[in-house]
Amino acid sequence: MVLLGAIDQGTSSSRFLIFESDTGQLLASHQIEVRQQFPESGYVEMCPKEIFETTVACIAGACKELKTKHGIEPENIRAVGITNQRETTIIWDRNTREPLYNAIVWLDSRTHDLANKYMKKVDESLDVSSSAAKRSCQNHFKSKTGLPIHPYFTALKLRWLLDNVPAAQKSLYEGTLMVGTVDTWLIWNLLGEYITDVTNASRTLLMDLQERQWSPEMCEFFDIPTGILPRIRSSAEIYGYMKDGPLKGTPLAGCLGDQQSSLLGHGCLQAGEAKNTYGTGTFMLCNTGKKALVSGYGLLTTIAYQFGLDSPAYYALEGSGSIGGNVVRFLRDNLKFFEKTEEIEQLAASVENTEDVYFVPCFAGLYTPQWDPTARGIICGLTQSATRAHIALAALKAVAFQTVEMLEAIQKDMVDIKIASLRADGGMTQNKLFNKLQANSMGIPMECSKMAEISGWGAALAAGIGIGEIDYQSLGEILRQRRPHSMDTYEPASEESERNREFEQWLEAVRRSKGWAHA
Repeated sequence: MVLLGAIDQGTSSSRFLIFESDTGQLLASHQIEVRQQFPESGYVEMCPKEIFETTVACIAGACKELKTKHGIEPENIRAVGITNQRETTIIWDRNTREPLYNAIVWLDSRTHDLANKYMKKVDESLDVSSSAAKRSCQNHFKSKTGLPIHPYFTALKLRWLLDNVPAAQKSLYEGTLMVGTVDTWLIWNLLGEYITDVTNASRTLLMDLQERQWSPEMCEFFDIPTGILPRIRSSAEIYGYMKDGPLKGTPLAGCLGDQQSSLLGHGCLQAGEAKNTYGTGTFMLCNTGKKALVSGYGLLTTIAYQFGLDSPAYYALEGSGSIGGNVVRFLRDNLKFFEKTEEIEQLAASVENTEDVYFVPCFAGLYTPQWDPTARGIICGLTQSATRAHIALAALKAVAFQTVEMLEAIQKDMVDIKIASLRADGGMTQNKLFNKLQANSMGIPMECSKMAEISGWGAALAAGIGIGEIDYQSLGEILRQRRPHSMDTYEPASEESERNREFEQWLEAVRRSKGWAHA
C-alpha cells in the first residue's frame, strides 16, 4: 500500500489529506477553517501566518489520525503534493521570514483603478470610452499570458503592494523582498525553497505561456523586477524535503493550483474533457491538449499541468465565475433565509419555478466571459407573489446559468470537439436539486464526483508522478476504470425551448447588472 499526502490550502480552510494511491481511498484528514478579513469595501485579505500555521497543524492532525485509526506511522507517506487557492498574493522578508502585509485574496477588487490605468497604458490613442476599445486594451496580452488585465490576477495585486506598503519598498531596496502565491509561501516555509509551479505562475499575468518562464515584457510593463520572483518548476518533480514535523524528510513532489488539481483528480486528461468546481465561485476547465488556445469568447488560457521539466505542458481553457457557494452564504448570513446551508435545497424545492424572478449575484463584478468589474448583484422580476423560496431557486439557477455561459464559450472556441458531459465537484454538488437544475440548464449529463476531496486527490496523484510511483501514461486508463464507481450522473430532463428562454432572460438580467460601480 502506497500512501500519498496532499496539502489543500483554500480560501475558507486548510486541509491535509492522506490517500491510498491505487484506490484513492482517503485514510485520514484534518481540516481547520481560516479567516477572511474585509478591512474596506472590495478588500479581501487573509493572514499569511494563519495560512501556514493551520497547514502545519493539519499535517500533524492527519498524521495522528492515520496512526490512531490505522496503526500506520507517518513515515510511510511516500510523498506530498500541494494544491492551493490561486492568484492570492503574499509578500515577506527573506531575513526576518515575516510577512510584510496580509495576503491579498483572489476575490479582492481593490486594484480596479490600477487595472484601468494599465489598460490605458496599452494604447493611449484608443478611444477608451468605447466598450470595444476597452476590451482591446484589456485583452492586449492574452496571446502571451492567456489572461486579460483584471484585478483578479497576481500582477496587479503585487503592483499595489509595492506601491502602497512601505515595508515592501524597504525590503525591495535592501534586496530581501520575497513574493509569491500561496504555494510559494508554503513551500518556502516547509522546505526553504523559493519556487512556484507552472499552473500557479500561469495565473499571474507575468508568465509567458509558451516559454513557461517569467516574461521580461510583462514584468517591464507592470514595473516588477524579475529578480524578486520565484523560480518556475513543473507540476510533478521533487522540489525538496520537509524540514520539520511528523513528515520530516518526506519529499514534496507535486504542486498545482486548486482548479488544475481538480482537473487532474477528475481524470480530464484528453482534449475536450471538462470539469466544473463549485466552491466560493465556480471554475470550469476544459483540457485542450498540448495546444494553448487563445479564446475569442472571454475565456482564460491556462496551463493544466506539466509532469516534469522535460515533459510537454498541457493547456486548458478556463471559465472563472464569481457566482457560486457565496450566493448561498449570502442568503444564509445576510438575508437570514435559513440557518444551515443545506436548507436551501428544501426551500427552493418548495416552489415549481421562480415565477420569472432572476438573480445575478455578482457581488464583486462579473468574471468569465463578461469581465466587468462594474457589475453588481441584482434581483429582477419581483412581484407581490414572490417569496423567499422563489429567490432561493433563482439563486441556484443563477449558478447553473453562469456555468452554461462558460460552457457555451468553450464550445465556440473548440468547434471541432463536442463536450459530451461535465464532471463536477465542490460543496454545491451535495445539493441534488441543484445538480438536476444544472443538467437541465446545460442539456448534457452532469457527473458529480463521490470523492469530496477531488483537488487533494489531484495533488496526491501529482506527488506520486513526481517520485515515479505513478506512471502518467497509464493514469488516464486507471482513472477511467474508476469513474463509473466514483460518479453520480444526472441526466437532463428539460425542453430545449424552455431551457433557452430562461437562459436568455437571465442574460438580460446580467446586462442590467452592469455599470453600477464606477471607477
